[in-house]
Amino acid sequence: MRTVRTRGSRTLAVLAAGSLLLAGVAACGDGGDDGDDPGGGDGAALEGVDDGTTLTLWTRAPMEFQANLLVDAYNEQFENTVELTITPNDDYVARVGAAAGSGDLPDLFAADIVYVPNWTEAGLFMDLTDSIASLDFADSINTGHLDAGTYDGAQYVLPFVLDLSVMFYNKDLYRQAGLDPEQGPTTLAEFQEQALAIQALDQPGVYGTYFGGNCGGCGVFTWFPMIWASGDEVMNEDGTEALLASDTAQSVYTMWSELWEAGAVAPASRDETGATWVGPFQEGTIGVMPYPATLLATADETVDVGVVPIPGVDGGQATFIGGDGIGISKDSEHADAAWHFLSWLMSEDAQVGVLAANGTTPSRTDLASNEFTADDPRLEIINGVAGAESSRTPVAINFQQAYNAAGSPWVSLFRNEVFEDAGTLEQDNQLITDALSE
Repeated sequence: MRTVRTRGSRTLAVLAAGSLLLAGVAACGDGGDDGDDPGGGDGAALEGVDDGTTLTLWTRAPMEFQANLLVDAYNEQFENTVELTITPNDDYVARVGAAAGSGDLPDLFAADIVYVPNWTEAGLFMDLTDSIASLDFADSINTGHLDAGTYDGAQYVLPFVLDLSVMFYNKDLYRQAGLDPEQGPTTLAEFQEQALAIQALDQPGVYGTYFGGNCGGCGVFTWFPMIWASGDEVMNEDGTEALLASDTAQSVYTMWSELWEAGAVAPASRDETGATWVGPFQEGTIGVMPYPATLLATADETVDVGVVPIPGVDGGQATFIGGDGIGISKDSEHADAAWHFLSWLMSEDAQVGVLAANGTTPSRTDLASNEFTADDPRLEIINGVAGAESSRTPVAINFQQAYNAAGSPWVSLFRNEVFEDAGTLEQDNQLITDALSE
């Protein structure tokens, strides 16, 4: 079980007051006179207050595209105004931490889903439990993000933007290699075979595959699903013990090591910290690789992209349900207006009319199939894998230290397994466990 740390009395008072306020506004609409649906698209008035309040919203740069679309659409429809601030990814955690310490957090802020448990436990968000429960479609909201934002039985965040890991492949290179351009890999063995077939083209600068060889976040986003799809787990249920020395995990490392030894992995992968890890595929020089689904529209500009779920050793499919969650900060003085934005964010108008319309997976399972997936079957594949039983949003209080941080024990583990043949798997797995349980 997760260790319960006592929050300071001031934070508890703020959260209690916020919870009471939100419980009150959850019962009322936005004040519309005629009772019509004011842009929600779900047949019911939006919750919260739309009275011309100016709200502040922070998010990190990787979510800039979707954040701008959402904020622009909201500001065009309602009296409230959201002022958006984008912060570079590497600076975002420090900025949020400094603002939390000085009581200067914005009304709303988004968080990489792996940070949500830490910031929830630290008391940075208001309690949204009653407000979320009041939504008619609450049962269809992505459970991975809700679970990551649940602490001590209370819910503090909603999904902001879902980002899923899937397998992208270059159909043009597949045709050149004699592969079926409509059939991506369905097992890890097929992934290896197809990457080797692309490498066998022996074209200058073209490689079978690519990965973030010095990027912990890239690894969890793309390799964890290979383990889940195979029927195994990467951590225990409490997020305090690593399970990354299993036979399945070793099969994943061995496959990547063999591809590396065969020269089918682009050499730049070894030092890739994540800053440019999606670039080579977009340049048309990579045959097949796990990839962020949110970048389908971008990759489509330069590559004829095929999409399949990430497979396991012998089949199956899974995804890392990543992206960002969003909540109302402990410092907000406009919780009722902030909830109006959040209730709209979860509406069909925002989830389909804004996000799905621009190639981003809706955060509601009841909207996974929509008018836009009918036009692009690849979107149906992406949306479908989000609901797969083996798909996960892993939750651990010390996730960052154990996995994502530069030089984390997870980075050391997979580098030792793929590049060094160090024979230290059990020791490296234990170091991850040590970091998780600190």
